[in-house]
Amino acid sequence: MTEWWLASLSGAISHEIAPWAYWHARCMVLAWAVLLPLGALLARFYKVRPRQDWPRELDDKHWWHGHRSLQWGGVGVMLVGLWLAWSQGGAGGAVAEGTMVDSRGTAAVVHAWAGWAVCVAACLQIAGAMARGSKGGPTDARLRGDHYDMTRWRRGFERIHKSLGWLSVVAAVGVTGLGLVVADAPRWMAAALVLWWALLVAAFVVLQTRGRCIDTYQAIWGPDRNHPGNRVAPTGWGVRRPLG
Repeated sequence: MTEWWLASLSGAISHEIAPWAYWHARCMVLAWAVLLPLGALLARFYKVRPRQDWPRELDDKHWWHGHRSLQWGGVGVMLVGLWLAWSQGGAGGAVAEGTMVDSRGTAAVVHAWAGWAVCVAACLQIAGAMARGSKGGPTDARLRGDHYDMTRWRRGFERIHKSLGWLSVVAAVGVTGLGLVVADAPRWMAAALVLWWALLVAAFVVLQTRGRCIDTYQAIWGPDRNHPGNRVAPTGWGVRRPLG
């Protein structure tokens, strides 16, 4: 059994891969299978912490600092992995050249271009977050703000940011899986990633079922209907407003 788990997905006993390629893979797995999904889960389910006395305690920023750190860190690691691949031959040739793909050359090119797509999406997420508009609200010197007033700009940002973020994470699962096939990775690596993704999906289902996906607006300003954003429907699927 040990030999079976150590063997490559194709069944080959030996597994050779260029150093740049396995560092590229490590960076991308760390970014897309660990940091970015955890940051997305944190933003969706921990705007109000389990032991927080909400709505007496409002605007707990632990989720924000954690989400920002994980996403920036993930994109930074991703860019290192992207540079490692790009420096070896551009969009598609690097993977085919740096790994023992044989007849999997087409898969290598698909993996490369799909990888570029999710990487561009991640960079757009960062750019979009920086252009999300002003905050406003009672704790801001300027009461009026894009978020507090839930302007059209803010609603558009939230729709795009949430949709593109989760679509990118889901797409990255397929891109990573294809990368394992292209690199003819050891079976234990594939099994470990499948188990990890299963745990992430299970965590998502449990937290969603428990009603942990609380509206950002209420998490920050509470359920009072005098706040203008509480008179606008929350953005996104499965977002809960416990009160109001």
